[in-house]
Amino acid sequence: MELTPIYRSVVAIDVHQSKLTVCALFEGEQGEVQVQIEEFGGFKRDRRAMAEWVASFEPEVVVMESTGIYWKSPYAALEKVGIQALVVNAYHVKQVPGRKTDIADAQWLAILARSGLLKGGFVPPSNFRHLRLLSRQLQKLTGILAGEKNRLHKVLSDGGIRLSAVVSDIHGKSARQMVKGLLAGESPQQVLVYASKRLKATEEELLDALEGELSATHRFVLSQILEHIEYLEERIGCFQQQLLKELEPQRGILHALQTIPGLDEIGAAMLLVEIGDDMQAFGCAEKLAAWAGVCPGNNESAGKRKAGKRRKGNPYVRHILCEAANAASRTRSALAEKFKALLIRRGRKRAIFALAHKILKIVFVLISRGDYYRDATVDYEAISVERNAPRWIRMLRKYGYIAA
Repeated sequence: MELTPIYRSVVAIDVHQSKLTVCALFEGEQGEVQVQIEEFGGFKRDRRAMAEWVASFEPEVVVMESTGIYWKSPYAALEKVGIQALVVNAYHVKQVPGRKTDIADAQWLAILARSGLLKGGFVPPSNFRHLRLLSRQLQKLTGILAGEKNRLHKVLSDGGIRLSAVVSDIHGKSARQMVKGLLAGESPQQVLVYASKRLKATEEELLDALEGELSATHRFVLSQILEHIEYLEERIGCFQQQLLKELEPQRGILHALQTIPGLDEIGAAMLLVEIGDDMQAFGCAEKLAAWAGVCPGNNESAGKRKAGKRRKGNPYVRHILCEAANAASRTRSALAEKFKALLIRRGRKRAIFALAHKILKIVFVLISRGDYYRDATVDYEAISVERNAPRWIRMLRKYGYIAA
């Protein structure tokens, strides 16, 4: 396979944990193609030397494969010398036929880049890349917290405490105080004083649920789990506060995203960190959905559409969107109506996934236009009148436009 060159000078980087193999492919003074290959280490001084070596060729294109998380440090080093590298998907590289077995990975990347056959993936700006550390750690801590809460419920059930049968949330304020009272040695009758009057369960039902056989081992394990839960909640609160503080310049976008049913402030912040605030990087909502991996699979042959698997995409975006879709399905909105329509035909999981797809497309439009979400099933004019009518009437009476 003959590849037609488009660029005169390109550089390709094969990234490993502790080694960077860099291939420069360029035309000489007589038009002959020259190849130079250098290897650099993985430490800071090596990355700096690599970036300076690459910049010395004044390349038109610089490409590297997205190898795990190892591409991020070399990418940042290239940014510091004014080079915006293309981070390409290794899967796309493997689909191009014609590779010879004696060509090194970096040289093959350079050949493909010189022929214009590689397309860079989405890389957010530096500030959003740093904020991703906060957002993704926050997701990880939230998952750990959910696991610990489930474990607390399991140990309580093992000790004969059936509090979850009469209380909707055993991690609410009343339920947690009652559990702490039991661990402190108080009797079920004594811990009833912590029960809120808003609980639907009667005192008899609460007493039956709190009667159990907690051993010394149960109490020790429960106290440790509860302590860990409260520690995690404190850490999550710190991460949320720091994330919102760093996103203060994007406060307007966050407010707009919160108008979408199912998206709260933290969900909007985490989603914004992942996709950025410049939708021109994706071009259209469909490409954003494909990048995130929430679009339907496309498998059509001979005019027949077959079941297609979804792409892997960005798992963090998909997790946030599915959580928002679950919340939106319980609201009174057009999104909830779409969920109900899909639920009958496609089942709950596919309906949630389709709703996540729709929410992401709405997010694209809101960020692109700098606008907020208007639901088709909500009469905003009626809401405004209901909210402001008493004040309007009071002022009209005050200035004599209507009789007092």
